[in-house]
Amino acid sequence: MDLKEQIKEIKQSFRLMMDGMVAASMRNKGVDYKLNWGATLPRLKAKAEEIGQNYDLAIALWKENVRECKILATMLMPADKMLPEVADIWMEQTDCQEIAEQATFNLYQYLPYAPEKAYTWMASDKELYQLCGFHILSRLFMNHQEPNERGINEFIDQALAALQGDSLIVKKAAMNAVMRFAELGLVYERLAKSALKRANLDFL
Repeated sequence: MDLKEQIKEIKQSFRLMMDGMVAASMRNKGVDYKLNWGATLPRLKAKAEEIGQNYDLAIALWKENVRECKILATMLMPADKMLPEVADIWMEQTDCQEIAEQATFNLYQYLPYAPEKAYTWMASDKELYQLCGFHILSRLFMNHQEPNERGINEFIDQALAALQGDSLIVKKAAMNAVMRFAELGLVYERLAKSALKRANLDFL
């Protein structure tokens, strides 16, 4: 089956997953996709497992301005084959929190160069970039990946800046990353506590 056929077949399968309540609730929250079937994540995951990882299909699906196509693309893209410049293009084309988070959890955290991207994005002045940066680091810390000294200083600086910033979603992601950082061990916990104290922030 060629790519066009495959995409057509995939889009038809979304109709069967359609959930009007999910779609309506997103619209009410101001999440606006050109097309949104309201398919739930477990159903999309099952679809992804049925298809298997596929680079070309992921690239083609991402280009469709359809919520389900974009999420499925993040599930189908093989992390070891995604070039850094492709990750940058996807990030640039991400315009809502849901896609940013799905891309991070399904794909970006597994990229061979995930830490580099996390530090670059975290330092961006764009909200969704920062969100992805902190989410990636949270996942890496949860997997016991310890940053080097430069990484520690950079992370703490950016996290404090985010926690004192205006974006609620970035604040939440940054605080979550700080908590995961503190869980890496006693030294990290002390670093996190003293940094938050300096900024007059409470350690939750």
